[in-house]
Amino acid sequence: MVINYYWLYNSVFLLSKIKTNDLMHNFIIQHSKKIALIILGCLLAINYIIIVNGINSNLFGILFSILLFLIGGRKTSFNMNYPLLGLIFLLEFISFRLHTKSIHFLALSLFVCFVYYSFTQRFSFISFICILLFSSLFNTFFDYLTVEIKQTLCYSVYLTLKNFIHFDKIEGVNFYINNAKITIDTACMGLSMFKTGLLAGAFLLTLEERKQQKYFNLKQILLFCFFVILLNIISNYFRIITLILFNCTEENTFHHTIGLLCFVFYQMAPMLFLIRFFKPSKETITDSKPEYLKLLPFITAIITLIATSLEIQKDQDHKLLDNINPTYNTSKGIWVNKEVFKIVTPKKLIYIKTPSHNPLVCWTGNGYKVIESKIIEKNNEEICFVRMEKNGVQYFSYWWYECNNKKYTSLIEVSLIKLFYNKPIRLINETNKAQ
Repeated sequence: MVINYYWLYNSVFLLSKIKTNDLMHNFIIQHSKKIALIILGCLLAINYIIIVNGINSNLFGILFSILLFLIGGRKTSFNMNYPLLGLIFLLEFISFRLHTKSIHFLALSLFVCFVYYSFTQRFSFISFICILLFSSLFNTFFDYLTVEIKQTLCYSVYLTLKNFIHFDKIEGVNFYINNAKITIDTACMGLSMFKTGLLAGAFLLTLEERKQQKYFNLKQILLFCFFVILLNIISNYFRIITLILFNCTEENTFHHTIGLLCFVFYQMAPMLFLIRFFKPSKETITDSKPEYLKLLPFITAIITLIATSLEIQKDQDHKLLDNINPTYNTSKGIWVNKEVFKIVTPKKLIYIKTPSHNPLVCWTGNGYKVIESKIIEKNNEEICFVRMEKNGVQYFSYWWYECNNKKYTSLIEVSLIKLFYNKPIRLINETNKAQ
């Protein structure tokens, strides 16, 4: 009889445990939307400053992308839970190791899409691409390429016009015609039109999907985006040609009118023509998967985001001056902020910074016009060289990334070193007047 009572006790205990687990599971399922919104609200509160900075940099693009996600979201047979979870985990791993707030903001944006998809089974690949393009991460990537894009386009314009116009010479973004200098600055490049064109393309694709009551496949979306980017390059190319022909590179009404006309004729009009050849063919899916399948990836994403959110709030010791070359007299330097150390000498200005501070962005933001940018070899090591101008005075600027007293010119390379080996990285920038 003792054995029977023992068996009965264990049976009752197991049944009560199973019943409790079932009740808990049912409670989570029934109130999953409220729980998700509470957790989402807590995450947004923890990351308030990061979110505000991210939204301020691209308010219109982010709001428009979210609107497209709500309007153009459709049910898909492809399970997006695990691809979104994998992408969030990858971005948060990078953010955790490098303390990169722009990547963390992108991960939070994708988590909002993840929550929306979990409860509606609706997803928009078009809007998803827009969210990536309007993230702070893409802005940083675009800023690093701005100078190279300008120089390449300007040289292409020079090759086109040299048989029709007499050029004295060309220096980077400076054209010398009949002893007069014409400078193509960042505003003349129409880079802001790049994202505007992509948004317009996304809107056209979404409008076509709703009109046909069908949707595009991923290959069609990527192909159309490729054409939009190509049209943007063509638009900027003809914009520079027109500005040079009319000798209008100063900021005025005529200057902006030329930019808008080139955008309309060389980008919008061809897009409206091309969209006629892109027809959605996939039928809308009405069935959805059971809701309990979403719990595991959802909980994993929450744990990953909370862990990174707490880590990224901590102050980071960048160790900028550890094992610095003794030729830099740090005793005469000052801290501009926690990420920038400045040394002023009679012959040169020296900045020791974190890798996130791109000198090209910093100099152009302070009113300097970059004339030439390239990689050169100095003392058998490759470094970056920039020739720039302000108030009629030219400056030479040399900069490189440094890790273990070795110089690098690639941000991606030093970021990977920091990511996997957690080695301190610094950026050194030396600038002096051109003789």
